[in-house]
Amino acid sequence: MLQDLSWLGLDWDEGPGVGGEFGPYRQSERNALYKQYAEKLLKSGDVYRCFCSNEELEKMKEIAKLKQMPPVYTGKWASATEEEVQEELAKGTPYTYRFRVPKGGSLKIDDLIRGEVSWSLDTLGDFVVMRSNGQPVYNFCVTVDDATMCISHVIRAEEHLPNTLRQALIYKALGFPMPYFAHVSLILAPDRSKLSKRHGATSVGQFREMGYLPQAMVNYLALLGWGDGTENEFFSIEQLAEKFSIDRVNKSGAIFDSTKLRWMNGQHLRALPSDELVQIIGERWTSTGIVTESGEMFVKEAAELLKDGIDLVTDADKSLSNLLSYPLHSTLASPEGKSIVEDKLSDVAASLLSAHESGELTTVLEEGHAGWQKWVKSFGKSLKRKGKSLFMPLRVLLTGKLHGPDMGATVVMLHKAGTSGVISPQAGFVTLDERFNMLREVDWETLNRDNPQLESAAVVSH
Repeated sequence: MLQDLSWLGLDWDEGPGVGGEFGPYRQSERNALYKQYAEKLLKSGDVYRCFCSNEELEKMKEIAKLKQMPPVYTGKWASATEEEVQEELAKGTPYTYRFRVPKGGSLKIDDLIRGEVSWSLDTLGDFVVMRSNGQPVYNFCVTVDDATMCISHVIRAEEHLPNTLRQALIYKALGFPMPYFAHVSLILAPDRSKLSKRHGATSVGQFREMGYLPQAMVNYLALLGWGDGTENEFFSIEQLAEKFSIDRVNKSGAIFDSTKLRWMNGQHLRALPSDELVQIIGERWTSTGIVTESGEMFVKEAAELLKDGIDLVTDADKSLSNLLSYPLHSTLASPEGKSIVEDKLSDVAASLLSAHESGELTTVLEEGHAGWQKWVKSFGKSLKRKGKSLFMPLRVLLTGKLHGPDMGATVVMLHKAGTSGVISPQAGFVTLDERFNMLREVDWETLNRDNPQLESAAVVSH
């Protein structure tokens, strides 16, 4: 949890690893302090020793169940004489420390989110604060910790609301001022049930592995049940710290929407400074073995070209693999590709092959984007084509796809990648030269006749 908080950028001002004047900060190192306050309560009579065995306690629970009553402690040790206590101590009988709950009446707190909350004391029964092995129980630990560390606000999940009754009684008995309590509603699944693994709930660490950015996670989680009163949905951690107020936290549970989180992550990713975006995506491509260590310039251009289609850092793999692939045959055989094939695609292919074989296209691509734009205009004129009737056939023939990022930038990049060796051999990259070799082998006559056997043959060829 500490690692997850650090990754999210939620650094603590005081505590483990940081220090401070109210340490130590691990409960395992504070046992002497808990013992000291337990003894103080024993002296004041707010706590007493209970020598009941587990069997006796189980019997009490069974009787309460039969009477359809809450399983509250009704043992004799609440009213035992000092003589009876000393007798058990002399025998070495194990004992717990039980808190003496006042009889009758109620206790109320003013919760910052839920308003006034009250409990009847009759429903509680005397509860254990120290076990027979000397270990303190949770409710006693956190009360002593928060009080001695001067905690002003206890903000936690609504599931802790029942614990507040026990803790409030301990605060009062020890004479400590009560902190402000605020119980936040649970995060809900789309069906408004409690979020669980069944709904894909996961740890922060797993979101990190899935490709989420820490700033997007914090931004999204902060908006679950809170808002600053405006339409704005995007906040940095600094802005959240400045704008947050507990009176704007909703009482009702917020629904966890993984689609919205993914969208928000994409917005944060694209808003990153260019250098940071390139570094994150470049590290991803290098670690997954798509790009070699020497591909810095390629990564910069590819990240810029593909970023609009990337919502998670892990999406970058698929986006780049898609760019490097050449599914020509399946595209030509698809229903969408049919109309392009019928628009004399073979003529465009013949002219394109000619431009490649003469070395004209290679020279143009060496000049970069400006060279490509100039050439494609003259190429279109020679074919008497422009707009969609020029660019759709070219996209299919050069990329093997019907859709994708800017075609000029894509083709220039594919040329550079094919000549620089920045793509790992196992990445499935089809170079421009290999694409032209595949184009030469296309049987246009069969395609134009719409041979039903084409698709299976094309898959084998691919």
